[in-house]
Amino acid sequence: MTVVTLATTLFISCNGNRSDARKSDDQTAVADSLAMGSHDKLYLAVGTYTSEEGSRGIYLYHFDALTGKSDSVSMVEVTNPSYLAFSPDEQVLYAVGENGEQGAVHAFSFDKAKGTLQKINTQETKGSGPCYVTIDAKGRNLHTANYGGGSISSFQVNDDGSLSPLISLIQFSGSGPDSSRQQQPHLHSVAYSPDGLSLFAADLGSDKLYRFKVQETPFQGQPVIQESSMTEIETPPGTGPRHFAFHPDGGRYLYLLGELSGEVVVYDHHNGELTEKQAIKADTVGARGSADIHVSPDGRFLYASNRLEADGIAIFAIDPDEGTLTRVGYQPTGSHPRNFAITPNGKYLLVASRDENRIQVFSVDEVSGLLNDTKQDILLSKPVCLKFAQSN
Repeated sequence: MTVVTLATTLFISCNGNRSDARKSDDQTAVADSLAMGSHDKLYLAVGTYTSEEGSRGIYLYHFDALTGKSDSVSMVEVTNPSYLAFSPDEQVLYAVGENGEQGAVHAFSFDKAKGTLQKINTQETKGSGPCYVTIDAKGRNLHTANYGGGSISSFQVNDDGSLSPLISLIQFSGSGPDSSRQQQPHLHSVAYSPDGLSLFAADLGSDKLYRFKVQETPFQGQPVIQESSMTEIETPPGTGPRHFAFHPDGGRYLYLLGELSGEVVVYDHHNGELTEKQAIKADTVGARGSADIHVSPDGRFLYASNRLEADGIAIFAIDPDEGTLTRVGYQPTGSHPRNFAITPNGKYLLVASRDENRIQVFSVDEVSGLLNDTKQDILLSKPVCLKFAQSN
């Protein structure tokens, strides 16, 4: 593994405390808004694969989380914004540009009053095929998982939401038993633990999870993750780790979805340490195309999407004491459900059915966790990422 640190001059961050205080206030305001119930009026941001005849970038919609109805608001042009992440204060939207060797990450200011996005800046990831982006709870550090490059790119976030040039590139090595899918590392996701003390990354190519201890960085240009703090977590050969989700109860459990094995692996999570306790099939037909995974906001149900055959969402009940899973249902969807999202109130689950050019809106039964198609589709070419934000 190689770590390249690209910032050579370190400066004391004179504005760090003031900026963090502003962001903390903004996050408190968002939390207060949720508590008061205004979270039923949402913005839905949709990332797409773009083409001359199809989608052109990122699309914004109003979404009513009480009725499941939506209205188109605006669009900003950008090439292949296949994964999105809002800043903690929801004032900035970040998007990868999955453009082969010319991988990039973009920052857009988000005007909630107008419902518009405006480009702030773009930085090269220096790793090909970025497919995932995440930001820390303070809104100061951002990372991309680069599928083609088998690497993680790290950036610092400036006070105006713009991104610094790349400050570090962690290059991985290794392979797996599938000669067609695992010839080399393929970093597919990267995310912070709920306590912010660890950064985890899933490598489909080498059947590993990586955990980095997050370091406090009082200097600009200093990355928060270092190779020296990395721990490798082996998964069974041929798992193909893709996405993972933490349980909302303080991250007590981590749920990993294997794209190739079609299994959800359940781990106890404590202070960054993982202990495997269960593996259960989400894909029961061997399609080798499991994609996305999320836990309901109340922590009672887990959902995992499967593609290529019998496309749909596997539904599991979560044991409240052990965090283990029991399969309770399966919801067929449109073709290629690459990504999905659950509304903050838990009433709706939206599925980006990429190859049917639509976003399906399912209501969630609050007792059983099962899904019902409301037939309120959002029609859009090649939707691949869905993210919610509060509406004013």
